[in-house]
Amino acid sequence: MEPVEINAGEYYLRHLRADDLLDDRPALVEAFADPEHSRYIVTYQVRNLAEADRYVTQRAAEWFSEERCSWAIAEPTTGALLGEVGLKDLDLTGGTAEIALWIHPDRRGRGISVPAVNAAVRFGFGALDLRVVRYRHHPDNTTSEAVAKRCGFERVGVSEDPNQPGQPLVTWIQPAPSSV
Repeated sequence: MEPVEINAGEYYLRHLRADDLLDDRPALVEAFADPEHSRYIVTYQVRNLAEADRYVTQRAAEWFSEERCSWAIAEPTTGALLGEVGLKDLDLTGGTAEIALWIHPDRRGRGISVPAVNAAVRFGFGALDLRVVRYRHHPDNTTSEAVAKRCGFERVGVSEDPNQPGQPLVTWIQPAPSSV
């Protein structure tokens, strides 16, 4: 599957880039260096431009292999990277995926998450025919809890974090809208 750009209101969602016109790598290194960011995202290390380049390449490969749809949340006039949103653990046959989300530390608290998550969910339901989208977060991540609520997810329980055994994750779901 080819990467798709999405208008998300005040922001637009595009693929991560590292080219002559737009280079997201410095912003990726900054974001992953943030202690709050690395507290919740433990499966990736982006400490320098080379690792950021691999991260961008990996995200593109995941699109093509239909494992994950991932977008840079971008400022529309400059293209600056504000964060990343995606549909991970993509199962097109089963019709499920899980939201992945982070916001650059300099951009947190500005209302970026909700329109980005809503746009990704709409894409999942409309373009991919997903039946259910999950959203999971650590119990102490009150910002993620607020995003889940504002985006219309329903809390369904607690599960174990597959990346941090023994650590709980609060699980939310959003079923596809029923067609009448």
